[in-house]
Amino acid sequence: MEFAIVDIETTGGDIRSGGITEIAVLIHNGIEITETFQTLLNPRQTIPTYITGLTGIDSEMVRNAPFFEEIAEEVWGLLEGRVFVAHQVNFDFGFLKTAFSSLGKDLVNPKLCTVRLARKIFPGLNSYSLGRICEAKKIPIEARHRAMGDAKATAILFDQMLKLQPDAVMGMLGPKNSLRFLPPNFPSHKFSDLPKSCGVYYMLDSHGKIIYVGKAINIQERFRSHFSGNLHFPQKQELKAAVADLKWELTGSEFMALLLETLEIKRLWPKYNQAIKKPKALWGLYSYLDGNGYTRFQLARLKKNLQPVETFFSQEEGRGFLKEAAQSFNLCQRLSGLRSVTCGSVMDESCEGACEGNISPKKYNEKIQRFLKSIQDRKGVVKIELEGRNENEKAVCVFEKGILIQYGFKILNEKEDSFTLKSVSPYPETAYIFKQFFHQFSPEQIEIIDRIEQKPREVLPLGF
Repeated sequence: MEFAIVDIETTGGDIRSGGITEIAVLIHNGIEITETFQTLLNPRQTIPTYITGLTGIDSEMVRNAPFFEEIAEEVWGLLEGRVFVAHQVNFDFGFLKTAFSSLGKDLVNPKLCTVRLARKIFPGLNSYSLGRICEAKKIPIEARHRAMGDAKATAILFDQMLKLQPDAVMGMLGPKNSLRFLPPNFPSHKFSDLPKSCGVYYMLDSHGKIIYVGKAINIQERFRSHFSGNLHFPQKQELKAAVADLKWELTGSEFMALLLETLEIKRLWPKYNQAIKKPKALWGLYSYLDGNGYTRFQLARLKKNLQPVETFFSQEEGRGFLKEAAQSFNLCQRLSGLRSVTCGSVMDESCEGACEGNISPKKYNEKIQRFLKSIQDRKGVVKIELEGRNENEKAVCVFEKGILIQYGFKILNEKEDSFTLKSVSPYPETAYIFKQFFHQFSPEQIEIIDRIEQKPREVLPLGF
């Protein structure tokens, strides 16, 4: 088996927009280096000054260098049939795969990452960057951040590991190795410990600092999906390189996971989370009496001088809300603005005939009032009970004007006076989640309360 040890320099970290400025390939036959290749490349774009500061390669140096397509066949011949080896392999492989793809070639070599190998063979190092590993193992680097200098250092490191633990190296290539997607600094044995349950998860760097918070129905599978496939976005590449550990808090339901994810992102502002933006309501539900005395609804864009019954972030959300209401309160879909013909003409037996005058306006409007009251109740103080993290508990949430203000997990049959809810900062973003899920709760899960005793604000059980 032969290995192609590769290093490239680029104009930046974005595979989609960056260009390759230099490439080096060393062929290792399992015993020694047998062939080398190196060249500067013209990336067809200006090299940023900060990249020049890092690599020493500027636009003038590559002005007369070949374009990638001019050396593609030679590089393809070096890579074909060999194992692709690199430090942070997905970066180098991703750029070359994209470059070859533009020429109609699909790079599908098996890959080995010397970061992952070093973590397995040389555990306990403070850092697994190429510079720090080489310093620890007394490997010289002739020219740091130049393709041939880094490739030669990677080759020496790889040769050391191959001779020290050949089974570990070959084991990384075995067909049963399904963990190649893992971040290079994330210990592979920890992946099997990740729960397949619903909850909030925290990615930590090598210093124990939280750098990303997410929610998942299946935490293990969601962690896998973060890093499977090609990582085209630079931020994803950076995140993968930075993750060293994962912690989590189970929630029992997607609803609770969404709420707690929002709270934690707001509290921690992790480096790789995008800021949560509160969606802006654009549509409103308006009610009016028609000439026959029936209450009708119209879904329309928000109007300055009219107070809507309810607001929505899209027309689709509003129609979905109305359909749920029509089903739950036995409302006429035509009078609700959901259809243009009478319900009888489409054989809709759920309608009691308000659209054809078969039910009095008074009786029909009583149903409307119950529907409107449910909306007002939801805008007061509402307690929701739903499934907990196991069969012996339930989750409890309290909302005021649709915003989460308290939550907790109660053991079944626990006395009320021994159970305390945690008060949290009222973030408007939780109101959007509440509105999305409210129609899914049964009447038995909902309690309207007059007032709630506010406790001192607390944090999640993990205590980060």
